[in-house]
Amino acid sequence: NISFIVGHDDKIAFVGGNELAKTTLFQILAGEMEPDSGTYKWGITITTAYLPLDNSDFFNTDMKLVDWLAQYSPDTNESFVRGYLGRMLFSGEEIYKKASVLSGGEKMRCMISRMMLKNANCLVLDSPTNHLDLESIQAFNNTLKTFKGNVLMSSHDHEFIQTVCNRIIELTPNGVIDKRMDYDDYIVSEEIAELKNKLYQ
Repeated sequence: NISFIVGHDDKIAFVGGNELAKTTLFQILAGEMEPDSGTYKWGITITTAYLPLDNSDFFNTDMKLVDWLAQYSPDTNESFVRGYLGRMLFSGEEIYKKASVLSGGEKMRCMISRMMLKNANCLVLDSPTNHLDLESIQAFNNTLKTFKGNVLMSSHDHEFIQTVCNRIIELTPNGVIDKRMDYDDYIVSEEIAELKNKLYQ
C-alpha cells in the first residue's frame, strides 16, 4: 500500500527491513514485473535506467568487456566505450577481460557503465553498492552527487544514502513514512521514531 509522487529534484532512498518489497517495487517501476494492483506513470520527459539487484543473466557470454558494453552503446567506437569503462575504474588491458570471468564487483561496475550510457534522467538503483569496493563506491557516489536527474534507490551504505539522497521513503508493514530530509536527520528524529513504533506494531 504505497503511493508517492517524485518531484523535480528528488533523490529518494527506499529503506526498511523488507528487501524483497524494495526489489519488487523497483522491478515493477522498471517494467520487468506486472503489479497485482495499482498503477504507476512516468512523466512524458522521463527516461529511466535500471540497475537490478541480480545481474547474472547479463554476463553469460565470453565477449570481451569492451565488446560487451559496446552492444549497449549508441557509439561502438572503442575509445568512446573505453571512456565509460574508465569512469568506473576499468583501465588498460582490463577492458579485454571476458565478461564471464568478472567478479561480483566488476560486474556491478560494468552495469553502472551500461546505465551511464543510457543518459537517462531517472535512475532506479537496487542496492548499487553491493560487491563494490570503497574506491568504486566513491567514484559512483561522486557521479550521483552531481547527477541532475532523479534517483530512486536502496542501499545498505549509510554514507552513500546520506550524501546522495534528499528524501527518505520507509516501507513498513503498515504503510510508508515519506520525509524530505537527509538520512542522518531521519535516523535521529524523535517524530520518526514515534511513527515507526506505530507502523511496525
